[in-house]
Amino acid sequence: MSTDSSRGAVQRDATSQEIYDAGMVVRREVLGDAHVDRANAKKDEFTEDFQDMITRIAWGGIWTRPGLTRQMRSAVTITAMVAHGHWEELAMHIRAAITNGLSRVEIKEILLQTAIYCGVPSANTAFKTAQGVFAELDETSESPEPASPTPPN
Repeated sequence: MSTDSSRGAVQRDATSQEIYDAGMVVRREVLGDAHVDRANAKKDEFTEDFQDMITRIAWGGIWTRPGLTRQMRSAVTITAMVAHGHWEELAMHIRAAITNGLSRVEIKEILLQTAIYCGVPSANTAFKTAQGVFAELDETSESPEPASPTPPN
């Protein structure tokens, strides 16, 4: 496989399996083994092609690209989930954002930004969703809080 690092896993001569494998690595790193294992355990003949597609295209094709940090990809994804009202996916990607190194303060700022560009009612639901995720994480002590970045001057 040739290596044009600007393209991530999607190289000119990459096989579908190589892209899938790279996507699965990132998917597990971002969402966690438990989440991916649950999703795979629920696969059946009806959903198998969809699970394969998101692993290859979203995780292998997009998330492996070097052009954005995982923190930036998480911020963009959170915004998209709020904009489209995908609350269950938002909860999953808030957890992923913490795994990717975003702090709760940064997530709050992203949600405040969505209030302006996606609407206050959507941001209201997003804040409630985030509160629920944070409460679950605090209960299970699953995720230590990353250090808050120094705000710009």
